[in-house]
Amino acid sequence: MKNLTDWIPEIQNFIETTFRQIDYWFDMAEPCRQYKPLNGGWSIDQILEHISLTNHFLLILILKATKKSLEKKASTLDWQQEVTNYSFQLEKLQQIGIHKSFCWMRPEHMEPKGDITLVEVRQKLKEQLHQCLQVLDQLKNGEGALHKTTMTVNSLGKMDVYEYLYFLAQHGQRHVTQMENNRTEFESLG
Repeated sequence: MKNLTDWIPEIQNFIETTFRQIDYWFDMAEPCRQYKPLNGGWSIDQILEHISLTNHFLLILILKATKKSLEKKASTLDWQQEVTNYSFQLEKLQQIGIHKSFCWMRPEHMEPKGDITLVEVRQKLKEQLHQCLQVLDQLKNGEGALHKTTMTVNSLGKMDVYEYLYFLAQHGQRHVTQMENNRTEFESLG
């Protein structure tokens, strides 16, 4: 069984890898990026905007939970004792990253509207990566496990800050697969 602090570099690496994979799609040729699949799904440009919108709302929760975790650390004499039997929901969280692994009804405010440019979306994603890494740096000793918030998606239940960050990256992975599917369909149609 892994220690809590063993998970942190793995989460950081996964976040950085995911954001790098997402960034790759901004350099794709415009006809491919704007292609909408035959099933009526989103274009790559829309998917990129959706990822940034979802990250925005997840980061609001993550930043609030970070603050509460640090407050709990400051007010708890032996806070490390509280996280000694840490359990990371790896298997449940990995399901989030698999495209179409379960039905996911996203809120309307996370749907792409096309109100911002692709350059702005890319910049937002870079800022969001920076925020994720800052959170991990603030919580590098395991403090992020001190506060949990309920996640209803796929019945995940109570999650700590590290799990929320991993969720954010898995959501990105889900859509990397979707963008790959779009490109494959676009290329097959010639």
